[in-house]
Amino acid sequence: MIAGIDIGGTTTQVVICSDDLTVLDGAEVATPAFEGGRAMVGAALDALAPLLARTPGRLVGAGIGAAGVVDAVNGRILVASDSFRGWAGFAVTAAVEEALGVPAFLDNDVNAFLYGEVCAGAVRGEADVLGMTLGTGVGGALWTNGALFPGPHGAAGEIGHIPGFGDLPCSCGGRGHLETLASGRSITARYADRTGHRLTAREVAEAAAKGDEDALAVYRAAGTGIAHAIVITAGVVDITTVVVGGGVSRAWHLLEPAILSALAIEPPVSGHPVRLVQAALSSDAVAVGAAARARRELGTEVRATA
Repeated sequence: MIAGIDIGGTTTQVVICSDDLTVLDGAEVATPAFEGGRAMVGAALDALAPLLARTPGRLVGAGIGAAGVVDAVNGRILVASDSFRGWAGFAVTAAVEEALGVPAFLDNDVNAFLYGEVCAGAVRGEADVLGMTLGTGVGGALWTNGALFPGPHGAAGEIGHIPGFGDLPCSCGGRGHLETLASGRSITARYADRTGHRLTAREVAEAAAKGDEDALAVYRAAGTGIAHAIVITAGVVDITTVVVGGGVSRAWHLLEPAILSALAIEPPVSGHPVRLVQAALSSDAVAVGAAARARRELGTEVRATA
């Protein structure tokens, strides 16, 4: 069996997976994001311990998906947002390997999300996929020819911080990035800009469901922005299968029509239709994907078929 760990800015998700990535058990705990890397990994390991105790089988490896820019080769966090303290520079895999006594593998959380959805989720067995996560921020990753494509600098697929989506200031310091329209944080801000009221993204979605025109307009803008990012990706790398996850994607009934409407007006230059799907693994996606990455690295993977 393989452990999967998802260390996010707010919560940490842990799972135990069988060799075929079936989730055997799981748990969620708060992330002590302001207490440093050792405390964050410690919280994950503490949550994992009772799962290991009650799940029969031998643990052969662990995968970790983490927020931030990571050095997957050396298992360290390179850059972290101001949501974390003592995270940048922390040797994640070394700490996990020392505690569990098995090989551990680190990846960016969006890469892990895409691993999960391709290996065990909504786009299982697909050879070429764009993965998008809509959460506090907007992340992206590319899967090409049956493998993750990180790019020479580890930033391939990061459509959340490509400009061309207006002129609003982004959390990264840039302007006009997709994240200014389609993240949970930006949906809150855009609704407040229109109404003077600050609601969470979920509350804005609930207001939209009741016919609030300002809430509907905010989600239409998010969907239109996502569609433009899809068309850009399709034009550059010719990938037209897209899986979308993250907390904001729970408002799929609002996002999907807006995305498809924009794509109908401005389809990919190839003329090939976009296959747009909502992520299937929900809150387990990153943890399962981290386990899938570990499975592949360990050579225990049985090739998935569509």
